[in-house]
Amino acid sequence: MDTALIPPAGAYVLSIPAVVFSVLILVAGTGIFAYIIEKRIAPLFSAAPDPRLDHFKKRFIFMLKYAVGQYRQPRYLLAGIIHIVIFAGFMILSIHSASLVLTGISEDFAASVSNSIVGHIYGALKDVASTFVLLACVIAIIRRGIFKPKRYSVPPEYGKDHTKEAIFVLMLISTLMVCDMLFEASLTAAGIQKGLDTELLVPGTGTRLAAGILLTMSSVKLQTIHLVSYFIHDLTFFFFLCFLPMGKHFHVITSLPNTFFMKLDKGTVKPVVWGVEEEKLDDLDSFGVKKFSDFTWKHMLDFYTCADCGRCSDQCPANAVGRPLSPRFISIKCRDYIFKNYPLLGNAATNKKNLIGNIFTEDEIWSCTTCGACEAECPLMIEYIDKIVDLRRGMVDDGIVPQSLQKPLRALEKRGNPYGKMEKKRSDWTKEKGFSEKYKVKIIGKKETADALYFADSITSFDDRMQEIARSAVRVLHAAGVDFGILGPAEKDSGNEVRRFGEEMLFQELKDQNTDAILNSGVNKIVTTDPHAFNSLKNDYKDIPQVEHISQVIAREIKSGAIRLNGVEDSSAVYTYHDPCYLGRHNGIYDAPRDVIDAIPGITRVEMDKSSDRSFCCGGGGLMLFYEPIEEKRMGQLRVEMAKEAGATVIVTACPFCMANIEDAIKTSGLEGKMEVIDLVELIDRHIK
Repeated sequence: MDTALIPPAGAYVLSIPAVVFSVLILVAGTGIFAYIIEKRIAPLFSAAPDPRLDHFKKRFIFMLKYAVGQYRQPRYLLAGIIHIVIFAGFMILSIHSASLVLTGISEDFAASVSNSIVGHIYGALKDVASTFVLLACVIAIIRRGIFKPKRYSVPPEYGKDHTKEAIFVLMLISTLMVCDMLFEASLTAAGIQKGLDTELLVPGTGTRLAAGILLTMSSVKLQTIHLVSYFIHDLTFFFFLCFLPMGKHFHVITSLPNTFFMKLDKGTVKPVVWGVEEEKLDDLDSFGVKKFSDFTWKHMLDFYTCADCGRCSDQCPANAVGRPLSPRFISIKCRDYIFKNYPLLGNAATNKKNLIGNIFTEDEIWSCTTCGACEAECPLMIEYIDKIVDLRRGMVDDGIVPQSLQKPLRALEKRGNPYGKMEKKRSDWTKEKGFSEKYKVKIIGKKETADALYFADSITSFDDRMQEIARSAVRVLHAAGVDFGILGPAEKDSGNEVRRFGEEMLFQELKDQNTDAILNSGVNKIVTTDPHAFNSLKNDYKDIPQVEHISQVIAREIKSGAIRLNGVEDSSAVYTYHDPCYLGRHNGIYDAPRDVIDAIPGITRVEMDKSSDRSFCCGGGGLMLFYEPIEEKRMGQLRVEMAKEAGATVIVTACPFCMANIEDAIKTSGLEGKMEVIDLVELIDRHIK
């Protein structure tokens, strides 16, 4: 075939066939890349087990959705669009980059592909893609280098800033785009000069623009540009490939497997050790993660996959109030640990020091509320809660427990509740004068039976204010015609927070006692007003009846007509709904509570800036009520400010812990009398006919 310029495979450089250099670059590049990858994955083979090969079809779909489809990127719109353009362009150009490598070896390879109809279509698409990728890189460089979004900054205590690395990679990508444009443009310009049947380039693309500029150059210069741009592209391509596993851009390679092996079961916590049955936990020599090798291989893959985008920390409530926790740096510090202790040259270090005190601080790990905001935001499906819980298990096993948590944990062990109250007092909330005469609450046992169990859990059973939630639940369930009862003294704390604070054996004990009581009661279903109890019963327990949060029950009964509601009396009141973390993010219940609120005639409801899966944790989940962290401001106060900014005068929540924290935040924020907080079931109790 007559070509305007000598292709790389047929040219000579310093009297040496250029194909020799092409082969050397290919062999050296792939060999070095294979060596680096082998070194990088070596730590994963010595890690703890983590079975992730189930539900292949589901995992493949999620990989396409989150890694290929970039589903979560637009949550940060500008950065998301830039990333999607670069990623999509890379996907399109990857075929061309691979073919260019072979173009330097075989003269006929490129011609056989590009001269087909598919080749012409792809060529046009490739030119458009390279133009958009180059523009996106320029915008990203300006954004990272000049505007510097706050979420990318690195505090001194966390190490070096990664801005230079990010800009360097963007420049490498830009180099690939420019070289590709010059390679194609020089060939097109030479073809036009010689009057050959040259493929027309897409107007407006960088390649078309470059071809127009190069038309004035001699054929000798065009030949030089053609070969130089090819070999710069070839060298940059393989350098870029080998550079990716050296830092945060390893995620370009690991994002596909990381999303494929993502955690599928929300609201759950990984077992202490995969493959060890709960009955045999006593036989383990050690609990949790203490040394780096105690992490599972998937969690190590997470460390490699972190893109250092800062989204997790930007949404983290603990980070927002100044606690010593930033989820992003959990991954970054561990990735740095791997790079240091598993070097590319030489043998792995024998560093077996405990992670706590060397990589992480105690306060850092205890600061997490396990709200899940970080995991809900991460575009690469990195898991944090399981790592935090495993680290806490290790600390608990070594006796490292915050002073303020020791008393409630001892009370839970002795009395089955964190308050240390007598078991027989668990049902005292049913005996309030005026309530007990009108509503008889059955205590299910040998004499009493019921279709449903109302599982109150500890805070609702023992806290004076939260007992009002329980009594409202009784009135609403009676109005709906539900046949229900409570376990009374036989009920223990659900253990949701006990498990997430690392006390696995205590959780197992509470779970076993509750499971026996529930099964012996003979109920067919369980209802709770506490999302923490709901989450634990639903996700941590096994072989018990179906569990529902009361918002689901109310929504269904309103729809069926069993519950009818009166309209609002105060039309000036503006309501907003605060999503509890363990009802929303961990269990996906967002619509039912809102449907219930909106069913009240005449009600005005607004959304806060952070709502649904971006809801801001109140900071009071479970044992967090007893923890005394160092922080600049309480999470609850920030949440109340958000409600105020939304124009709300009434905050509706569906969790007793949120109620406790937000009620306290209203007082400490000086908003008493101007704003109130009410539980969802209390709101319905007020308006029920």
